[in-house]
Amino acid sequence: MWKYIGTKECNEFLLSLHLFNCQNTKKYLKVLYSISNNIEKNYNIYKIKKRNGKYRTIYEPNSLLKHIQSQILINILNNKSISKYAKAYHKGISLKDNALPHINKEMILKLDIVNFFENITFLDIYNSCFSIEYFPKSVGMLLTYLCTYDGHLTQGSPTSAYISNLVMKDFDNILGEWCKENNISYTRYSDDMTFSGNFNPSEIIIKVRKMLYKLGLELNESKIHIVPKSASQVVTGIIVNEKAQVSIKYRKALRQEMYYIKKFGLTSHLQKKNINIDKAKYLNKLYGKIIYVLQINANAQEFIKYKEILENLLTLSDI
Repeated sequence: MWKYIGTKECNEFLLSLHLFNCQNTKKYLKVLYSISNNIEKNYNIYKIKKRNGKYRTIYEPNSLLKHIQSQILINILNNKSISKYAKAYHKGISLKDNALPHINKEMILKLDIVNFFENITFLDIYNSCFSIEYFPKSVGMLLTYLCTYDGHLTQGSPTSAYISNLVMKDFDNILGEWCKENNISYTRYSDDMTFSGNFNPSEIIIKVRKMLYKLGLELNESKIHIVPKSASQVVTGIIVNEKAQVSIKYRKALRQEMYYIKKFGLTSHLQKKNINIDKAKYLNKLYGKIIYVLQINANAQEFIKYKEILENLLTLSDI
């Protein structure tokens, strides 16, 4: 369709995408090409410490590039379907959706992909999202440059998460259907893959390793976890042994906070715990945690009562 399109038509196509507000046509095009040709200069790079002590590199686009990427996400990428087995970075999908298929299963196998975003390449992104099937080649290449850094996907850009799902679409569908045929439940939450049922873990590990290799991705051998039903089976932070439930540790901490509030009163509780925070801010944060518990298990009567207590406290005039 786009094989014989000229420069003029490509520029008109770019203008039709309305990637940022600019009434001057020449300036609009100049800015887009300038950013794409100097993409690395439009990012702020920093590291954040992970729970295991290692560091994750974050690539934060500047305000203009971030806006452009957001428009690409809203106007282009969100219109493309992803696999039903992908349970992250999609509107209407939550952590609970990733956990539900794995409730009350004999065994859970958890696998992880090494440096997931960084190993999704420019060509992967172009072919999955912006190829000549959908866009003039020059436009598709430009859009790909606008969504990458040094030839790879980044953590920190608005487009990266959804792009990763599009790149993994065929992988998810093929693996998911194979699992379905073998009575195995499969979901993927970003770089975390979860399998549950009654199966031979080695068979799945070998299959996934081979499939990832074809994509230029690698299985993280140090993060292979096999969890029997006799142990605590946790999927993206949710216990799934018998029903979806937030961890005991998480619920216990909330119970303790609510106990102290009821026993000593909010002001005294904050003073005793040396919590120097605005009362309303503290209550809203605690309320959010209670809501999270109820999102996972809506019938948790204890936490329904906690929710009502906090709602009453938040309506007091002195909070």
